[in-house]
Amino acid sequence: MSWSRSTSTDGRIVRSVGGVTGPENLPRTAGELRATGYAPRGVKTEIRENLLAALRAGRDPWPGIVGFDRTVLPQLERALLAGHDVVLLGERGQGKTRLLRTIVGLLDEWTPVIEGAELGEHPLDPITPESRRRAAELGDELPVAWRHRDERYAEKLATPDTSVGDLIGDVDPVKVAQGRTLGDPETIHFGLVPRSHRGIVAVNELPDLAERIQVALLNVMEERDIQVRGYTLRLPLDVLLVATSNPEDYTNRGRIITPLKDRFGAEVVTHYPLTVAAEMDVIKQEAELLAEVGDPLLEVLARFVRNLRDSSAIDQRSGVSARFAVAAAETVSAAALRRAALTGEDPPIARPVDLDAVPAVLRGKLEFESGEEGREIEHLVHLLRRAVAETARDRFAGLDLEPLVDVVVDGHLVATGERVPAGEVLAALPELPVLHEVAARLDVSPSDPPGRIAAAVELALESLYLRRRLAKDSSEDTAVYGP
Repeated sequence: MSWSRSTSTDGRIVRSVGGVTGPENLPRTAGELRATGYAPRGVKTEIRENLLAALRAGRDPWPGIVGFDRTVLPQLERALLAGHDVVLLGERGQGKTRLLRTIVGLLDEWTPVIEGAELGEHPLDPITPESRRRAAELGDELPVAWRHRDERYAEKLATPDTSVGDLIGDVDPVKVAQGRTLGDPETIHFGLVPRSHRGIVAVNELPDLAERIQVALLNVMEERDIQVRGYTLRLPLDVLLVATSNPEDYTNRGRIITPLKDRFGAEVVTHYPLTVAAEMDVIKQEAELLAEVGDPLLEVLARFVRNLRDSSAIDQRSGVSARFAVAAAETVSAAALRRAALTGEDPPIARPVDLDAVPAVLRGKLEFESGEEGREIEHLVHLLRRAVAETARDRFAGLDLEPLVDVVVDGHLVATGERVPAGEVLAALPELPVLHEVAARLDVSPSDPPGRIAAAVELALESLYLRRRLAKDSSEDTAVYGP
């Protein structure tokens, strides 16, 4: 048997023995594994080789990551190819944790470990006294198990109550009670980092980790050994340490101590989506929409979020998370679903009137500058209307909507609201060529459901209202467009 490299069904690198890509029929003893000609390699080498193979084959090593193609990802790839531990620096909601979890896809799909070993050591390279003793006693009969790459990723949210024992380890009183001495390395109960041997350790919000706890990571990152209760264990740990951090001027809760920061080989700065299209892609990928929300409304929400990030009323040090845009889309979807339940519409389709639910529901997800108390909703409504106007201007550029204005001025008032079905919106207007052009601009055809057509008509009416070509009389749950 010989080791070979292949591609899994999702396009990622796997390692196989004799063409077998799962744990079945793979070597079950150290002797069988050695007979395949397999040689151990470090986790950073493993990631480097798999990343290079993906790049050479033209495969995307970062499935599900949007908007970082020409900025963040090249920097991260260089860091991983260099074998560096990495810290991602960026404001909340920029996809830092998701990006770290994606690195798992660069590990081999299956890797051999010593069966029953506490640290998942390699059968041909044991590091703990117990595993070395077993290897010496059993020789080629040392049992081998197979670990999936998902089991080789450990994540810890840094909190003030995190202890050295959580990350590194501590003396196990049970083992001491069994008769072992305190100086015996086998009395140690290992923490998260040693247990991630031959894998990836991710620490979220690293500055929130108390400085005395950060000190415990210094030896792990440089000398690759650990110290517990004064005992130094020379364990050649093989880990990739990655972390996330908010800008220090925002968190004010802590900092990465200078010696630890110096040990990270690379600091990669993340960012929010740079374009409206990228923002829309994030929403489409992450939002769970129970009702149809068309691209024009998603564009409105994407522009809305970008307006918030440029607003002087919003505390930009805290940022406007991409989760805000996702939650906004889900809120619009829920509003459409509720209207469908009240009116009997089927299928439920979101219309511009559903945007009105966003400011009140999501106000608490934002931090405003001091002095803006009491004006939060006012700011949000203003920026949302601006986003609607920008989207309509872009979608209807060069289209003459005056015939629609003339019809409404002549007495064809149009009512909409959370209890107004799409059919009533369409029935309020006569057949007009301009309405067909409006629908075509939004990729809506005459054979589409009424809700989709009504959404296009409403966007045109709202744009005319925002341009002061029409008036809008709003009550508690109804809005009427008129002259």
